[in-house]
Amino acid sequence: MSPSILRLVSSAAVATRPLSVLRTATVPRAVVSRYAAPSATLGVRGYSSAHDEETFEEFTARYEKEFDGVQDVFELQRNLNNCFAYDLVPSTSVIEAALRAARRVNDFPTAVRIFEGIRAKVENNIQYEQYLSELKPLREELGVHLAEELYPPAAKK
Repeated sequence: MSPSILRLVSSAAVATRPLSVLRTATVPRAVVSRYAAPSATLGVRGYSSAHDEETFEEFTARYEKEFDGVQDVFELQRNLNNCFAYDLVPSTSVIEAALRAARRVNDFPTAVRIFEGIRAKVENNIQYEQYLSELKPLREELGVHLAEELYPPAAKK
């Protein structure tokens, strides 16, 4: 074989790494690694299993307390987002505390949107109507209107 062919064969089997300006060192490809080797010890996640499931009564008490302590609109909306993120519909006492907090911080749009959130969370219109009838005296006391009252659906032609 000619020396140029040997150079091609040997360069295919090894990678080069600069050693200095004038000369390069050859390193076998087995030494050059593209990916980091997996570590022998894997990280163990510290999931906390010491917490018990929160009951509906504890959930209700916690959010009533949260809404009673609301001082600004950001806090109100954050608590509403957290409250409605659960896979349940908040009790009327939680909704009452949220509505009072919305009026206390003078946030009428959020008070209206609370009812839109209830409508989205309940399973059917019957449950929504039950919430509305339960909260009607409070709505009248606080002057909170429903989105349906503010923006009636357009008449169909």
